[in-house]
Amino acid sequence: MGLLSGDIGKLLDASITGVDMPAKLAPLLDPTKLATLGKRGANPRVQKAVAILADSKADGANPAKVARLAVERTGYKGDAAKLTADALLRNLGIAGKLGCLDAEGLAAMRRGQSPTVKRGPYKGQELSVDHVIPLAVAPELGNIIANLELLPLRMNEGKRDKVGERQRSLAKQLHAAGLLSKGGLNAVLK
Repeated sequence: MGLLSGDIGKLLDASITGVDMPAKLAPLLDPTKLATLGKRGANPRVQKAVAILADSKADGANPAKVARLAVERTGYKGDAAKLTADALLRNLGIAGKLGCLDAEGLAAMRRGQSPTVKRGPYKGQELSVDHVIPLAVAPELGNIIANLELLPLRMNEGKRDKVGERQRSLAKQLHAAGLLSKGGLNAVLK
């Protein structure tokens, strides 16, 4: 796919060091590839994606632009693109707040592994990938990036299959964006 002339400036903003970070990130987000993964198959991809965004930020690029351009390259459009990019940036923020973006944490995340939480009440725990809307409630969202969020392991385990207002609200957004079926939405709302 060729770049239009207007895309050149956007790409340069997203690849300060000459590495095309959106191109590096996009394969991790490709919905056709995600659909072929087994249960929890996208979890390592979330870790790797956060590491790529952290690396791009360290190189002087804007992570929001990198995420947006990568999501666009995968074919997501409209609300599906926005929800996916927002989830990536939220996960970058979570990893940063929990002290997981140090050299050791980034090395683990680049391999798709969970870093250790270095700050806060969950210090010393593994940073795991959680399904905002539980798998037991909406299995079709198992590998949807917009439904995946980094959480300390103990917090993730304590959540179980609870559905609250946050999950219902996200389900409505995912359905409107074409990422959740009507049956899946009904399962979350009941």
